[in-house]
Order: sequence, then C-alpha cells, then structure tokens
Amino acid sequence: MTELETMQRAKMYLDKLANGINPLTDQPAAENDCINQVRISRCLFYVSDVLRKVIENGGNIGKAEKVKKQAFSISHEALKNYRLSAAPIPVSEITKRINELIDESVMKKLKYESITTFLLQSGFLVLTETGDGKKTKAPTKQGNAIGITTEERVSQSGMYLVTVYNAEAQQFILDNIDAVIEINNQKSIKAAGHEDFRGQPWTSTYDETLIDLFQKNVPVSEIAITLKRTEDGIRARLKKLGLIDKRSDAN
Repeated sequence: MTELETMQRAKMYLDKLANGINPLTDQPAAENDCINQVRISRCLFYVSDVLRKVIENGGNIGKAEKVKKQAFSISHEALKNYRLSAAPIPVSEITKRINELIDESVMKKLKYESITTFLLQSGFLVLTETGDGKKTKAPTKQGNAIGITTEERVSQSGMYLVTVYNAEAQQFILDNIDAVIEINNQKSIKAAGHEDFRGQPWTSTYDETLIDLFQKNVPVSEIAITLKRTEDGIRARLKKLGLIDKRSDAN
C-alpha cells in the first residue's frame, strides 16, 4: 500500500468515527462513546478535511509546487489538426481551436491579442473609433481580400459589430503562426533585444537573405542578430522552408 493509499484509508476511518460509526465493524457506536461527543466529532471532521487537502495535493503537505510552463509553441504538423470553420468565426474561437492542439499543463496558451496584433502590424486590421468613443479593430481592404469581415450581431444591450474570419483567413493565420508566436512570446524577445521585426511577416527578400546566410553556415545566433529576429523564429522559418527537419536541427 502506497503512502497516498494509507492516507485515503486513514481519512475513511476518520470520516466514520466523526459520524459515530465504528470503522472496524461499521456499526453505530454507543451513545456514551467518546466519539459521539460534539467536540470530539468536530475535531475528527476537521482533521479529516485537512487530510483531504493533503490527498488532493498528491500527498504533499503544503502548497503544491507550481510547474513552470514553457512559452507557447506549436509545429506546423500539429496545426494540420486545426478544425477549419467553413462559417466565419471570431478570433477568440480561432485561438481556442489552436490551444486545443497543445498540452496546457506544460505550455502557456496562445493569446488572441497576439493574432490581432500581427494583423494590425501587417495591415490587415486597423484601429477605428466607434460612436461611443471606444476603440475597435476593423478589417482593411487588404484584410477583406483574405476573408476578414464584420458582422452585425444582437445582444441584450443592442446591436454591435464583430470581426470574423472565414476559412481562408483562418488558414492565413495558421500559415503565419511563426510571426504570431514571436508576438505572443514577446517578453523573451525584448530580453534578447530583437524588437524591430518581431511578429512581422516574412517577405521573399528576408527569406532569400535567411537562406543565403544559412547555406553559408552562419550560426543561427548571428542570423537572428542580422535579421533582428529571435533564434526560435529563425529556426521555425528554416523548418517551414524545408531547410531543417525540426527546430533543434539548427545551431
């Protein structure tokens, strides 16, 4: 019997005693038995609840040690399991479907703001002001061209506009997930000093420069400095371009 099982057995005995039951016979204890005294019963209930918390904590006394989650990351292979919606959906739903593909117990989630920030920086969304003075994100002509539109919806407080993304727009986001990831993990990016081009889409010119430097065996750390990107962003792009099999292949 493991220590945790022993604790569970002890709690079972305490629960029975607290309820005036002899745990060995499962028969009610005599009325004059000490376990039927209110103060004793309350103490037993209290200890039982303390033991419950210890059991729920995996048998550890005190607070459970928090697992430090790794920064959000997802492979293009994993994204093949993303459920494209034929009907236009909001960015929050897109984010939810992407996060369904990761293990949230060990990894931080993707934030929907990372997607909208990428689209704002890339010219697919623009900040506009509503009639009540609030800021909202609306699609530009460039955004409309890839399938970002607005829909009128009704709530208890009245009519409102929501920006939605069709299947083509969803796929565009998936295709540019590396840029979105850079924005999502921007704390580490700032620490590395690569703020200038974080989250920006990769252009053919940058791809050509990246390929040229990589084929010349320039270290990833130096390529990152040259292109003002993170090392993880460089490795992710090399993988997407088919120059490496996995992110850990490039040094």
